[in-house]
Amino acid sequence: MIGVDVGSGDRMALAVLAQYRMATTDQMHRVIAPEVRIEQTRRRLALLRVEGLVDRITLPRAGRTRVWFPSSHGVQLACEWPEMRGRRPSRTASDPTAVRLKVGHALTVTETGLAFLQDARRHGDLCRPLDWIPEVHHPIGSGEAVIPDALLYYRRGSDDDGSMLRAFVEVDRATMGPERLAAKLTAYARLHGYVPTVPGRRPTIQEPALEDWRRRYPLFPRLLFVLDGTGPTGAKTRIRALRAAARELAAFSFLHDVPVLAAQLTDPLRDGPAAPVWRPVQDPAQQVAWHSWP
Repeated sequence: MIGVDVGSGDRMALAVLAQYRMATTDQMHRVIAPEVRIEQTRRRLALLRVEGLVDRITLPRAGRTRVWFPSSHGVQLACEWPEMRGRRPSRTASDPTAVRLKVGHALTVTETGLAFLQDARRHGDLCRPLDWIPEVHHPIGSGEAVIPDALLYYRRGSDDDGSMLRAFVEVDRATMGPERLAAKLTAYARLHGYVPTVPGRRPTIQEPALEDWRRRYPLFPRLLFVLDGTGPTGAKTRIRALRAAARELAAFSFLHDVPVLAAQLTDPLRDGPAAPVWRPVQDPAQQVAWHSWP
């Protein structure tokens, strides 16, 4: 066949921006094409902008960094592709003002995803750019929902003897108090036990009521808290708050079934997420690897 790869790089760039919400030029380069010169990524993004598929804002600080985001037309186009089916980008993903106001947290989420992506490349594991999915909606009843900052898919090892891992990732930039951060643990415990009710239908032995998360995952994903915006002392305070919340949930099966770990962002960025830089919230004196504990 002739020209089967024409446009594949542009397609990946647009899909990444539609899914990640926003990224700097450097982040986009490291996600989609780290093996080539960054000038190629700049040209690709500039072309997509000319075509009306992406746009950018320029931050007044940090050397006037350019932050890219999808246009409404770009989001509409990307979400028609099979690899993007079921994605629900924010309605404000294409609004320059909303992008500017959300840029600090969103770029930190993107950088966290990059850490896992680059770690997989180093270790020969499988984690593709679209295996990092921000803001996946999970209902927990009464009109409420758990929406993690990202859902991570990660395969360790080869296809023959590898293991498929999933993780909910919460990126905390210390913009809320430790107690509000710890309350997220309770929300995930609710998600773990949430069984939706179907009007007019009662569970039977043949068809028992099942937790809603089982429709998506064979196992409940691990829960990773990534702490940023504070020094080591502040991170310890926030981990203590998570530990206190874990004590209150000790009677529930959630903490027996689901590994819950926390790390200061500087550690996985420096050593890689696979390093033993994660602290179990039930025993924060330990430092473990996220993918092999317990």
